Amino acid sequence: MKWNEVSLAPSERIDDLLTHELGIIQSEEVFSFSMDAVLLARFASIPRRGRILDMCTGNGVIPILMSTRTKAPIEGIEIQPRLADMARRSVKMNDLQDQITIHEGDLRELYKEEGVGYGAYDLITVNPPYMPMNGSDLKLNEHQAIARHEVYCTLEEVIASCARLLRQGGKMSMVHKPLRLAEIITLMSQYRIEPKVIRFVHPRANMEANMVLIEGIRDGKPEVRLKAPLIVYDDQGQYGEEFMEIYYGSQ
Repeated sequence: MKWNEVSLAPSERIDDLLTHELGIIQSEEVFSFSMDAVLLARFASIPRRGRILDMCTGNGVIPILMSTRTKAPIEGIEIQPRLADMARRSVKMNDLQDQITIHEGDLRELYKEEGVGYGAYDLITVNPPYMPMNGSDLKLNEHQAIARHEVYCTLEEVIASCARLLRQGGKMSMVHKPLRLAEIITLMSQYRIEPKVIRFVHPRANMEANMVLIEGIRDGKPEVRLKAPLIVYDDQGQYGEEFMEIYYGSQ
């Protein structure tokens, strides 16, 4: 892989993103991206033009992956300074700084920033913390606890922020846990983001879903499509054909 030179902290490494000769800076000391981030980047209806935002961007993997599907400007926002710095360095390493901008800050306050305001974005993607604050797993290090638990933003705050930042007709794409789907749909409707597409992800065909992908439209009409489930592993324990195509791209 040919990447621009970049400085790394002692705990950091560069992982490749497999299909597009892209790299990402990761560290065992912070929460690394996983399958859900890649599936969200592939699932989202990405416009060719307009303005795109990725909330809870972490080390910037979703903006970097989305850059392979559009020339539109992409922004990411991350509240943890270390992760925001890793994201910026990953963007620079991949020579994407003319397309991708990383904000360090609170997604709940982004609409107040100069050049943003209400209705600024055509698409918002978000892979938010999945678990409410209930005291469990908070023995994790700070970075991992923030990534997994609603320390800095609740599910409602994420959806409310999307509603403020999306233009009328703009789209929100989210990956989350199925056990919170009823709450997600209720909050989206409450904040005038009409759920339009839902897809469940199952580890195997005979197992219940462990992820859900959902897309909604700001001020859209009530109508939702339930796509065929995505099965990760086949009967032989290998990645299924469709999953391979989505996750790794055409070979």
